[in-house]
Amino acid sequence: MIGDEGKTVVSECTPEGMTIISVRGDLDDDGSPDLARALADAVACGSARTVVDLSGVGFADSSALHALFEALQAHTAAGTTLVLAGPLQLGVRRLFQVTNLAPVFRWADSLQDAMSC
Repeated sequence: MIGDEGKTVVSECTPEGMTIISVRGDLDDDGSPDLARALADAVACGSARTVVDLSGVGFADSSALHALFEALQAHTAAGTTLVLAGPLQLGVRRLFQVTNLAPVFRWADSLQDAMSC
């Protein structure tokens, strides 16, 4: 597990072979390296699906986009699935829209939906 109570990024593996990464707070130069490590660990441990719950993120910058895009490439190369779950707060949603990266990712409206898609 990366992170613990009060941390930005918490990662857990489910019995079904899925990795759930919950992100809270801001994803900037301080929080994005933890996200990148959790995403890399998910690929390395062979998770069939990685779900990133972004519903608790109030702010994200280019370092977060970079971590997520690199993870998408790694998951694709490994033949696994990366799903981003919302609902997204306005600032985070706009970041994906302005950069035109929203269509690149697989999205779910909620963590529950992401776990079942």
